[in-house]
Amino acid sequence: MALILGSSLALSIFISKTAENALLKKQEQFGLLLAENLSHQVYTRFALPVMIRFGGISLSNEEQFKRLDQVVRSTIHSFKVHDLRIYSREGMVSYSLKSDELGTKGEDVDRVRQTYESATFNASIKENISKLAALFSLRHPRPGSIMLEAFYPLRAEQNLAVADDNPIMGILEFEQDITDEYMAVINLERLIVALSLLTSLVLFVVIMTLMRRAERLNMERVEEKERLERELHQQEKLAGMGRMVAGVAHEIRNPLGIICSSSELILKKARKEEHPHTRLIQAVHEEAKRLSRTVGEFLDYARPRQPALHDVDVGKVLDQVAVFLESECEKLGVTIDRLYHGDLTVQGDKDLLYRAFYNIVSNAMQAMDGGEISISAVGDNGAVHVTVTDSGPGFDAASLDKVRDPFFTTKDTGTGLGLAIVGSILESHGAEFRLGNDADGGARVDMIFPAG
Repeated sequence: MALILGSSLALSIFISKTAENALLKKQEQFGLLLAENLSHQVYTRFALPVMIRFGGISLSNEEQFKRLDQVVRSTIHSFKVHDLRIYSREGMVSYSLKSDELGTKGEDVDRVRQTYESATFNASIKENISKLAALFSLRHPRPGSIMLEAFYPLRAEQNLAVADDNPIMGILEFEQDITDEYMAVINLERLIVALSLLTSLVLFVVIMTLMRRAERLNMERVEEKERLERELHQQEKLAGMGRMVAGVAHEIRNPLGIICSSSELILKKARKEEHPHTRLIQAVHEEAKRLSRTVGEFLDYARPRQPALHDVDVGKVLDQVAVFLESECEKLGVTIDRLYHGDLTVQGDKDLLYRAFYNIVSNAMQAMDGGEISISAVGDNGAVHVTVTDSGPGFDAASLDKVRDPFFTTKDTGTGLGLAIVGSILESHGAEFRLGNDADGGARVDMIFPAG
């Protein structure tokens, strides 16, 4: 901002200074024209007639003085000339608009002599007010604040019985009020400075807007890159785990199936014979079945089934989940509220979606010691948004980023594959899967199915 403002001010000062110099140069030219016109008028209307009539010029003669005074005043009328003097070679005042200066020595004898020697017009600016005061003052300066002071040699326009042609008759000095013209330049400089400041401000705002937008886009790209890197790392980790789990589960599944079927036959026989070790055999059978389910989960995660896409009413699938869990909800003191709105038809695999919804609701039930589960589904322009919230403690903030990782669990019993399998199912359906905590407390799960 400082660089932009500094460069703009420097440019505005340069432009205003150039305009000021151009005005002063123009005023000097006007002053020269006035001096030449006055010299011509003095010669033709005063010097020549007086020489013819009186044979010579003597301003001590009252008639000659009045004639010269009339010529001068009529010529400078309306030109804002405040002071005017005519000097002799020695610097004495031969004529002045102020009668009390006649016969006195001029204040600037050096410039009178310089004008005699150079025989040229020279002018300068007399300022009774500073440039800064004129620039920042809201009041118009008084007349006479800025004056053009000029010296010009008065010449005879033809030979008057002297050796040299066009001899110098005297030195003309006058002061012309150029306050109004100078203030016009000051107003121009004010406009230039104001426009420069405004342009700098607009440019600064535009640059800051572009920088912030670029920074925001850069941050979004960095976040997107980090997200993709995390997903890639997660996929690589999951792929490695999947291969390992698939190999181990495959080796366990066949002998485990034999154990389950054999224990079931032995259990039936023991119950029939009322064998004393029936309970022990039942425990073996139950654990074998639980282990079989765990192995099944491992295989489901390692080799997820591709969904067979058909039109599925999400509301009906959610109702089936709620009805199936109804008896378990009564045991745990949990109530399920359902609220559906709009068309809830999506393209999906009914069995896989049922499993995903079942895991979500089941996890919510297990996380609560009695309470309420709310299931809402909203259809809008083909997209379906399913939200499941509970009144439990919610997700631990420290482990929220890990709950979707395979084999991560906070339960004493569990494989940690439930949410990982849900995420895999929803990903195969192109749905968005979000985990978090509700504003009113408890966990919140959002599943968003895109249109089509």
